[in-house]
Amino acid sequence: MSETLLELKNIKKSFGTTDVLNGIRLSISRGEFITFLGASGCGKTTTLRIIAGLEKPDEGQVLLEGKDVTDLEPHQRDVNTVFQNYALFPHMNVEANVGYGLKIRKVPKSEIRHRVTDMLKLVQLDGYEKRMPSELSGGQKQRVAIARALINSPKLLLLDEPLGALDLKLRRAMQTELKRLQKKLGITFLYITHDQEEAINMSDRIVVMREGKFEQTGTPDEIYNHPKTSYVADFVGNANIIRGTVHSIRDGEVLVETENQIVKAAAVPGIRQGQSVTLAVRRENIRVCKEDQEGLDAVLEDKSFQAGQLHMTLKLGSGKEITVSRYGMDTGLVQGEKVRISWNPEHAVFVNLAQEA
Repeated sequence: MSETLLELKNIKKSFGTTDVLNGIRLSISRGEFITFLGASGCGKTTTLRIIAGLEKPDEGQVLLEGKDVTDLEPHQRDVNTVFQNYALFPHMNVEANVGYGLKIRKVPKSEIRHRVTDMLKLVQLDGYEKRMPSELSGGQKQRVAIARALINSPKLLLLDEPLGALDLKLRRAMQTELKRLQKKLGITFLYITHDQEEAINMSDRIVVMREGKFEQTGTPDEIYNHPKTSYVADFVGNANIIRGTVHSIRDGEVLVETENQIVKAAAVPGIRQGQSVTLAVRRENIRVCKEDQEGLDAVLEDKSFQAGQLHMTLKLGSGKEITVSRYGMDTGLVQGEKVRISWNPEHAVFVNLAQEA
C-alpha cells in the first residue's frame, strides 16, 4: 500500500474573506481507507469537493497518479462520490440507477445487466433490481448509491458523511459493510465524517482537521492513544486535559505539579524541569478511590450509567472538572464524597509539546 495514488500540494481555498483551507498537504496510498475527521466548518467537505473537481482551489495542486488534475472537470477524473442524501434518480429503478454510469459510457446492455447483477450481490441487494427508490429503506438506498459509485471501478471513491442519515444500529452495520467492500475491491476510500467512532472503526489512517488545517495524521491507535495536541485528545475520545509544571524527572518518569500536588507521566524526549506542560488522560484510564497515597484530591459531583458504563464527574480543588468512565458495577461512592484520582504514568500523554517547548 506504499504506492501514492493522490497528492494534495499546498491547497488553499477561501470563500469571500473566509479562509477555508490553509495550505494543506497530504499523500494517500493506493488501496488505503483514509478518513477526514473534524467538526462542522473545519474544511473537510471543501477538501473532498476539490478532489472531486466540484470546487477549484485558489492555490495548490491535486495530483492523481502523478497527473495534475486540478483544472479537470469531475467527469475527466477517475473519481466517484457518494453523498449523504444518496442522490438517486427517483424515476429509475435500482438496476437503472446502478447502471447509469455504464449507460453514459455506452457499454453494451448485456454487459450492463451482468455487471449490475454482480454489483448488487456485492452490496447484498441481489433481487432488488426492479425496486424503485421510494420502495427502499435508508440503508438500502445507501447501498444502491455505493453500488452505483463502485460499478465504474474508480481509482478513488469519495464518501461525504454517507451514513449520517441512518440510525445508530444500521450505521454500525454499514461501517462493517463498507470496510468489507473496500478490502475486497482494493479501491482507495476517502471518507468524510465528524463521528470519531466511525473514523476509528473503519480507517487505516485518520486526518484530524481543524480550521482548514491538518491537526494530526496517523493510524487510529496513534490518534487515540498518542494525540499530539490537546484538541485531538479532546475531540477524539474526550480526554481530560491537565496543565502543570515539571517538578522533576527520575527513573523514566516525569513528576508534574498541578493543583499543588504531584502526578506522574512517562518521560518523553525534550522534557525539562520547570517546563509548563499539558497532559491528556483518557477518562477510562483514571482510578478513583479513597485509599490512594498519590494523585489528586477531588470531590464526586455526579455519576450516571450510560450504555453499560458508569460515568463520574469529579471536581478538583481549583474547580476544574474531571470525567471518569468505567465498565461494571457502581463504586459505592456517593455525591459529595472526597476521593483521590490517579493513573498509571504511561496513560498520561504529553500534548502541545511543539507549542510549549
